[in-house]
Amino acid sequence: MERSVLIFDGDCGFCTTAVEFARRRMRIDAEIVPWQFTDLAALGTTRRRAEHEVLWITPDGRVRGGAQAVAVLLIAAGLPWAPLGVIMRIPPFRWIAHGVYRLIANNRHVLPGGTPACSLPASRRP
Repeated sequence: MERSVLIFDGDCGFCTTAVEFARRRMRIDAEIVPWQFTDLAALGTTRRRAEHEVLWITPDGRVRGGAQAVAVLLIAAGLPWAPLGVIMRIPPFRWIAHGVYRLIANNRHVLPGGTPACSLPASRRP
């Protein structure tokens, strides 16, 4: 791998909207792909993990998930986003970021752009 990869849930309207926002507003030197169209094993991760959280995979194979994936994305985007990403990596803000991420991820089906399908495991989605 030459560039980092951001993996997200392409079936989730909320996730897709968030990724499109990042593409439009941030300078991200990474490949951004839905997990549904990715060889997860080749990237060193699993379908179960990709269904559970957004993933950031570095060219050297480090996998970060959830709030820490978002933090690294923000850092990689440069100013004005990077300071927020740095803060999200420092305790106690790291713990707060994790809690907020889980709250959003667990309720994405009721957020703008979300659909009832977002609350289902990928194997049960229409």
